[in-house]
Amino acid sequence: MTIRGMKVLVVFSAMLFAASFAFAAQDVVTAVHGVIDKLDASTKTVVVKTSDGTLHSMHFVDKTAVHGMHAGAEGAKESFHGLKEGTEVVAHCTGKEGEATAVEIDHVGKDGLKTTEGTISKLDRGGKTIAVKTADGTEHTFELSGHAAEDAGKDIGEGTEKGTKVVVYSSERAGKDVAHFFEKL
Repeated sequence: MTIRGMKVLVVFSAMLFAASFAFAAQDVVTAVHGVIDKLDASTKTVVVKTSDGTLHSMHFVDKTAVHGMHAGAEGAKESFHGLKEGTEVVAHCTGKEGEATAVEIDHVGKDGLKTTEGTISKLDRGGKTIAVKTADGTEHTFELSGHAAEDAGKDIGEGTEKGTKVVVYSSERAGKDVAHFFEKL
């Protein structure tokens, strides 16, 4: 190999090394299900309290999507897109705790995400679908949203195979049920 070829190889190797660190440093989107404990519009911060009492603080930005709340919702002017303390939500965030940014906040309940409780009968990560059999024997098939598909492929998906009891949080889009989030019971 020539000296020029060795220099090219060294530069290429350095670029690959740097790219691997940049890729590893990318933030992963995670989901938090709970109730809004505190909402501060002045600091653009929301704190979500999970069922085990853990508090998750995250910032919201202009690009943070909010689903299931109406612009005309009571208190919308005093809060963030109609969200208020006590609202049950699933918050998709990126970044480390304390520095997390809410990518999407989904209201759960009336006019928000619907819940379906049951047992997974099929989870197709590649086809981005999940089928759940409810207690009455009805099977519901959901398309996985982008966030739900990502979650199914990592820690939230671990142990969520056929037979696992879950709650699916979904909405209807173009006549299809779309799962935004699911969690093990």
